[in-house]
Amino acid sequence: MKYIETLREGERVANIYLCKYKQSAVTKNGKTYENVILQDKTGTIDAKIWDPNSQGIDEFEVMDYVDIMGEVTNFQGTLQLNIKRVRKAREGEYDPKDFLPVSEHDIEEMYQELLGYLSKIQNPYLKRLTDAYFIQNENFIKRFKFHSAAKTVHHGYVGGLLEHTLGVLRICDFYVKTYSFLNRDLLFTAAAFHDVGKLQELSAFPENDYTDDGQLLGHIMIGTELVGASIRRIPDFPKKLASELKHCILAHHGELEYGSPKKPALAEAVALNYADDTDAKMETMKELFSAAKDNTDWLGYNRLFESNIRKTTQWQ
Repeated sequence: MKYIETLREGERVANIYLCKYKQSAVTKNGKTYENVILQDKTGTIDAKIWDPNSQGIDEFEVMDYVDIMGEVTNFQGTLQLNIKRVRKAREGEYDPKDFLPVSEHDIEEMYQELLGYLSKIQNPYLKRLTDAYFIQNENFIKRFKFHSAAKTVHHGYVGGLLEHTLGVLRICDFYVKTYSFLNRDLLFTAAAFHDVGKLQELSAFPENDYTDDGQLLGHIMIGTELVGASIRRIPDFPKKLASELKHCILAHHGELEYGSPKKPALAEAVALNYADDTDAKMETMKELFSAAKDNTDWLGYNRLFESNIRKTTQWQ
């Protein structure tokens, strides 16, 4: 198995990968070609079939495992695979576990650390709410550990949702130790639930794509509705506390143009917004640098940062 993260410019490749994306396109000269994204557990790579009607290019679809022959090229600082031959792989020729990207951290260790933060919650209503999901609901726990946090932008791998949620909780823990006016119980609960809507927004692996609810509602609305329904099952849950918790989830993207239906109006909502944004952007930087491998030049314009990006100079 030749994993994507080991590919280098100029290499000839003969291997099986998972087809994550496929779409026909047309060059400026009017010639049809295929845009393809291939995946294994180490990442993805953009690929091109410049002559889709040539001999050796068999039919295949998105989510098929495909046996390809091609050459690794470099396009604007990013590796790309020029596919020369391709066929749909036969069952038994591949092991599906080789094709799912997985967190580099131990999932069980991350989950125990997350539980450590939630164990600090003392408010009986918030404690009952978090315990109902993160301790008592085995189906939720299994899905939460396995799910990604995004389709492409950050933490888009098995364990990604857990890793991102833990990262946000770590930052929130720093905030409550630094700013004594923050309500730790509210902030930790909001951090734990802020992205649970992604369990319904994104389909499970190997698809990891937007569902109908994801397209129509989005994870912020889905997560808020989930928490609201669970709160209603807890007798005498304080109405004001429920509104404050739901507000933090609704406002965690910070701005209306970023998908939040409300801008932060509570200190805990501000803290959650910054923690979420920091963890997402730092992970995005990490993934950009990982994909760039040994490239220390400018990596090109990035939409998330609205800037050209490169690694920091390594002084000896």
